[in-house]
Amino acid sequence: MSDAPADIAALIPLPPASFHILMALSDEDRHGYAIIQEVAARTGGEVRLSAGTLYRSIQRMLEQGMIVETRERPAPELDDERRRYYRITRFGAAVARAETRRLAQLVKLARTYGFAPGRA
Repeated sequence: MSDAPADIAALIPLPPASFHILMALSDEDRHGYAIIQEVAARTGGEVRLSAGTLYRSIQRMLEQGMIVETRERPAPELDDERRRYYRITRFGAAVARAETRRLAQLVKLARTYGFAPGRA
């Protein structure tokens, strides 16, 4: 998959679960359960991904080229070899940035009409 803007535009708006998964993978590779834990931690428990939602999202994101499965292990001697680790791709990071811009524009619009705190 290329990084062409048209490719990115076709994926926006991102499903919230996909956006949270990309954020969880932004700083390190993680396995599925670690992604669930990271999303819950980053959102103060407000977002709790179910295993079904997580793995359906991961499958779709792999197909779209936003993430890849990696064979690398953070500490192989301490890890369960059955775990699959995922890494955000450059394309996935570009999609996350595009979604962030879209959300920022929505908040700006909401401020303009008095639906969000702050200045327009």
